[in-house]
Amino acid sequence: MASLVEELLDVLQQEKSGYDKLCDYALTKRDSIVHNKLAELESITNAEQEVSSDLKNLENRRTGLLKDMSVVLGKDGQDLTVTSVINLLKSQPKEQEDLTKARDALVASANEMQFRNQQNTILLNQAMEMVEFDLTLYKSLKQAPETANYDRHAENTGDLLGGSGFDAKQ
Repeated sequence: MASLVEELLDVLQQEKSGYDKLCDYALTKRDSIVHNKLAELESITNAEQEVSSDLKNLENRRTGLLKDMSVVLGKDGQDLTVTSVINLLKSQPKEQEDLTKARDALVASANEMQFRNQQNTILLNQAMEMVEFDLTLYKSLKQAPETANYDRHAENTGDLLGGSGFDAKQ
């Protein structure tokens, strides 16, 4: 059981390291969004995908370790969590403390990453709104309003005003 606890502790520390990398990427991504560095943003996204893949593998490893622990503890059929393992280790205070610290550090790192990703989402949405506004403005500058001229069938002719915006003929 001690080796499983040590391996679980190692996995939790590796997961925290992965989330810390994602936090650093989120900061760099924020600067890329603000300064409109699309090539840098693309490379950061690719790096994030690699780290996310590693985190998924670590999560699978952690889940496997917890299943192994449930078999060793005779809790077969019950899904153990890191918190429940911590509660079961009352007779081993050092391992309990180490797992508690690792779990708390992982949760804090994941929460920080989530916060930074929410900030980046807001920035991206604002950037998209600005692009949409600019496109609408650009289109409206190229279009002139229609005149109220009608043909002999009382239908609008769809004539446009001149490009200058002033009607010199009166």
